[in-house]
Amino acid sequence: MESKATIVARVLLGLVFFGFGLNGLLQLFPLPPAQGAAAVFIDGLVASRYFFPLLFVIYLFAGTALLIGRFVPLAVAVLAPIIVNIAVMHLFVPSSGAEVGLATLVTILEIFLAWSYRPAFRPMLHQRYERES
Repeated sequence: MESKATIVARVLLGLVFFGFGLNGLLQLFPLPPAQGAAAVFIDGLVASRYFFPLLFVIYLFAGTALLIGRFVPLAVAVLAPIIVNIAVMHLFVPSSGAEVGLATLVTILEIFLAWSYRPAFRPMLHQRYERES
């Protein structure tokens, strides 16, 4: 049984990633253009032509999983390296207050959900894998 706080965190994180995934694929709302070092970084990713479509599909699937409450530990694990990249980028690249705030919120929600679902992650943290006979 999930606590109310876990449900709220799961739904909020799901809404963020579902919304950004949908917007990225359908371009419903234009995002402000990046500037400075962030623009150089993003331009390089755009030039690859595959990166952002793949990223937005991952956002959409992980956000959906979080919203409906299915495969939540998998969604949390898949989003972890993405969220680390978002947080680190906004730490080292000049960003607006809103961007830093959203990155902070997403990071806090991710950490809270990882802690809430920690029993699901225990098997991944074993040093050695031993087959059951």
